[in-house]
Amino acid sequence: MSPSDQVFVGAIDQGTSSSRFLIFDVKGQIVASHQVEYQNFYAKAGWVEKDPNEILESVETAVVGACRRFNSLGFEASQIKTVGITNQRETT
Repeated sequence: MSPSDQVFVGAIDQGTSSSRFLIFDVKGQIVASHQVEYQNFYAKAGWVEKDPNEILESVETAVVGACRRFNSLGFEASQIKTVGITNQRETT
């Protein structure tokens, strides 16, 4: 199979302190990834606040960064056939 025939899966992992985008091959191996941390705000004891715009920007930056790495390996974003997402279950 030539590199242009390969298909991949993307995953957005939006965690409590960072966002990551990972690109996997059909064997489940990570081909490219990028992680971006963002700030937490502690208004008072036991509280954590997050800027939703900063979260969105961190996801966008992570996707762009991973895709740049993916492209540098000779692949095209169009080969990513689906994207899954995980989020901060404990804070939603």
